[in-house]
Amino acid sequence: MWRVLGRAYSWLFGPEDSGHFWPRWIWLRALGLIFFSAFYSWFFQIRGLIGPNGLLPAGEFLEQAAEQFGAKRFWMAPTLLWFASSDQALITLCVIGLVASVLLVVNVWPRGMIAVCFLVFLSIISAAQDFASYQSDGMLLAAGFLSLFFAPAGFWPWLGKRSPPSRAGLFLLQWLWFQIYFESGVVKWASGDPGWRHLTALDHYYENGPLPDWIGWYAQQLPHAFQASVTVATLLIEIFVVWMLFLPRKYRRICFCIVTPFQIGIILTANLAFLNYFTLALGFLLLDDEILNAVLRRVGLVGKTPMPSAPIPQTGEGRKENWFASKIVKPASLTIRGFFLTWIFYNTAAQILLMFIPILPLPVSPIEALEPFRVSDRYGLFAAMTTARYEIEFQGTRDGVNWIAYPFRYKPQDPHEVPKIFAPYQPRFDWNLWFASLGGWREYPFVLSTEVHLLKNTPQVLALFAENPFGNDPPRQVRAVEWQYWFTDLATKRKEGLWWRRKFIGLYAPSLEREPDGKIEMTENPDRATGP
Repeated sequence: MWRVLGRAYSWLFGPEDSGHFWPRWIWLRALGLIFFSAFYSWFFQIRGLIGPNGLLPAGEFLEQAAEQFGAKRFWMAPTLLWFASSDQALITLCVIGLVASVLLVVNVWPRGMIAVCFLVFLSIISAAQDFASYQSDGMLLAAGFLSLFFAPAGFWPWLGKRSPPSRAGLFLLQWLWFQIYFESGVVKWASGDPGWRHLTALDHYYENGPLPDWIGWYAQQLPHAFQASVTVATLLIEIFVVWMLFLPRKYRRICFCIVTPFQIGIILTANLAFLNYFTLALGFLLLDDEILNAVLRRVGLVGKTPMPSAPIPQTGEGRKENWFASKIVKPASLTIRGFFLTWIFYNTAAQILLMFIPILPLPVSPIEALEPFRVSDRYGLFAAMTTARYEIEFQGTRDGVNWIAYPFRYKPQDPHEVPKIFAPYQPRFDWNLWFASLGGWREYPFVLSTEVHLLKNTPQVLALFAENPFGNDPPRQVRAVEWQYWFTDLATKRKEGLWWRRKFIGLYAPSLEREPDGKIEMTENPDRATGP
């Protein structure tokens, strides 16, 4: 019996021979590019967001974590920033991440570079507080961790034919792809949101998302019948079509051909950072070498015969290395791989089951233990659709009468300005202001912190804006006001050149004033403390 179990264990967690070298190669190159986009985005924002002079300093957060968790703090907040959280340390982390992601793209020591990317990204996300509250961050961490057990060994492995992917590693990345779609579809329908139930979810989706683009502006001009049909297609794809993953390869290929245009459409019509690029790339793991070799041969990128694998060394030294690897290293590696992949599969499968049957007596301690690492999260995108767009704007004044707006880099502000495409770059400050506009200022302390730093002319925070309208002489008062925005229609755009129309709502957060002695006082409170 034990021999049978051992063989089953080796079959599951050992290398598979069904042919997924090209899908793995494509996925790992894409993973490197996605990590690069994430680190690139952080590089230009990290000092203003979580630096010592930023909106939510990581150092202060870690001090609070140390007080709360004591010796458990390193597990509850797994980050290298425990050693240092200065601006220089933050930038160094980003640079290390950028270098490792580039090396991953060019296929240099994939396992090592994935480990570095994962550790650096986890270190940033664990200390970024409100600026790391997105599901996409957990998706990237989960994929990075799973890819450690999926990537080929070696310094420059090319297709890695001497190190085939494991069945469990491949399946769990495919399972992650399934999770993202299926759980998102389930929560859309289970939420009872009228937009999904009445097929109006996309009627104003393009203007009400975090950061709209100009293609989305044109998409919103299409009639309701089109938007309703896409809404139906979204629900069908996410709840039903994705089950084709578990069917034979012919159906997985069909599934790929359905979900890929779906993701491309989302990418073109909304700036959702790296989220949809990530899901698009993960979908390539539905394919196999047979179909990809056929495509590559058709376009002339590979020859008619498969590329041979590198010969195994036959020297005495090589035989000793192979004996050591087969008797010591491989069993240990197999055990570690099996332990972590089983743990993650249990967590993710249990969370899906609990979505449908919350009273199931399943142990939750394994799920809770991994929560700080965000490698086995539950996902559910766009469960409830926002029905209006509100924008927070920071304004300053020197005389208390003439208020001047701080211009944003990415958020809608000037109604004449075309909504740009900049994904997969993720401006987390602008994103978080969109979330804050849907709630009250007390829920989002970084808004008041922004006002304080604008009164101080803090360079790191000012760098989050397009420019500083007050130069070296900061304003005497700063306030955060709120507007409501709508896309215009084709006739208005042709006649007036307006992409947006807007209406002033009022004060969003307390107004602050800098006294002559440097103290900052509150001068005016908004009428409400909760969202619109």
